[in-house]
Amino acid sequence: MRSRRAAKRAFDTAIAQNRLLSQFKIACVALMMRSWLVLSIGVATSRRSNSSTLGITWLHMQSVYLAGIGITKFGKDARPLRAILAEAADLALADAQLREIDALYLGAMNPEEFTGDANVASQVADELGLTGIPASRVETASSAGAAALMAAFQAIASGYYRRVLVLAGEKMTHLSTSATTRILAEVIDKQERLCGATMPALAAMIAEKYRQKFHLSQSRFENMLSAVAVKNHANGSRNPMAQFQQAITRETYFSSKFVATPLRLYDCAPITDGAAAVILTSDKNSVRLSGIGQGTGPVSIHDREVFTSFSATQIAARRAYEMAGTGPQGIDFAEVHDAFTPFEIISSEDLGFFPPGKGGLAVLAGKTAMDGILPINPSGGLKARGHPVGASGLAQVVEAAKLLKGHTGSKREFKRGLTQSTGGLGTNNFVAILERPGAPVVQNLWAPAPPARVAKRAPRQIRDVIEGTIETFTIVHVTPDGFLPPLALALIRARDGTLLMAQGEDDTQLKIGREVFVRRVDEVFLFTVKSQLQKVQEAFARLWRGQPSNNSEKNNRMGESR
Repeated sequence: MRSRRAAKRAFDTAIAQNRLLSQFKIACVALMMRSWLVLSIGVATSRRSNSSTLGITWLHMQSVYLAGIGITKFGKDARPLRAILAEAADLALADAQLREIDALYLGAMNPEEFTGDANVASQVADELGLTGIPASRVETASSAGAAALMAAFQAIASGYYRRVLVLAGEKMTHLSTSATTRILAEVIDKQERLCGATMPALAAMIAEKYRQKFHLSQSRFENMLSAVAVKNHANGSRNPMAQFQQAITRETYFSSKFVATPLRLYDCAPITDGAAAVILTSDKNSVRLSGIGQGTGPVSIHDREVFTSFSATQIAARRAYEMAGTGPQGIDFAEVHDAFTPFEIISSEDLGFFPPGKGGLAVLAGKTAMDGILPINPSGGLKARGHPVGASGLAQVVEAAKLLKGHTGSKREFKRGLTQSTGGLGTNNFVAILERPGAPVVQNLWAPAPPARVAKRAPRQIRDVIEGTIETFTIVHVTPDGFLPPLALALIRARDGTLLMAQGEDDTQLKIGREVFVRRVDEVFLFTVKSQLQKVQEAFARLWRGQPSNNSEKNNRMGESR
């Protein structure tokens, strides 16, 4: 009897094991079929949307929506950074009618030096009573807010999280202008900093090169820059959260002092405290984050061959347009990074809104005003709303969402908006596209030139004394600590094509294309403009030696590589 019972138990156990194995096989086959179906649908979708241009396929990606937004009043704020961030977070959570979230992503550029505080994501989680949830900080210089948004977008789109709080902020106004300028300059190339370069100085050099490339007179170019400043201050005067809420006139603009020629005080965004917050979710809502992209570019200006556009913006825009299934023609308005007025003009071209060299003409024609065909920076932009560096990229998204939801008092109805954020000197840039239900489908007819692949550069070997020509230049009137104004800076193209930043021993006779002597003193290059007598003496010396003139070589060096 015992052996019969044991045999029966063994038989029953074998039957049960076989049944479990069969169920496991069926589950595996079902999972494989589901994965195959998802892959097939994703590939078909990507083919229909022609999204293979960059080799990117959007497979089974969840839609991402904005459930809530919040922003603090920008300007001078006596509170600590964590309290400013907490206010923005509370506003966004209240707007979304939520208290529970899955994770927190924080964007901040450099709180360690601005405030002396580190581990800020954990501090803010404590401040909000959210201890226990994952909290991470993201940093990409002045585009940190947009970088945090992208990290949160990826977490939601992948299905890993359902609701995420995105925060960004910076506290800066308690420091002196020189201290803030030094911290901001840490994102640029060290050799360029040693010459006295600052962010305004490098922006000014890009502006001067733009003026020369597109054959704009000094007065014409200044009118373009002033038009951007006047427009954005007018927009800021209607924004209750903006740092500057007073319009300015052309006369006010032109009476302001130079910071770095050709940029004046009203060409530069202010030092600001502030924070912004967004709740992202996979739950359907009235505003969808339909596209987002990121691109990078060279850190140093001497490693670039094109100075009048930012390839990082073009790469980011192309990716965002493809993900959203639209193009520049489908954008109703844009918030772009106007830390310096010429950057708004350049960005409007990099985003495909206007052809190269025509962005300034569009501003003069009123095309980018609130009543124009494409309002740019309706919030006042960084220029008037303010620029707490870590917050600006996310603040743009908040402002765009407000306009799409009709919360700004504008009589126009907008369906789709774009935000563009710049990190450093155009080295880590983001583009995001937000839209309401019913936004029209628009075919992307814009095709920017493919970015050049920059090979890893070998260490530069530059002699102690060289000759070259001025590629672009500026005279810095607001200098960093240790440098006396006025300070002449120039990007020099040596005879062998090498580019280097140099400090002028004289601030007169500066002009693009002028020939110079360059000598090294420790780690800094100093340049002197050749006099006419020196040029004549060199020409006679070459003639005496039977050497050909180097005019053709000089002309080749003056133009940008195409």
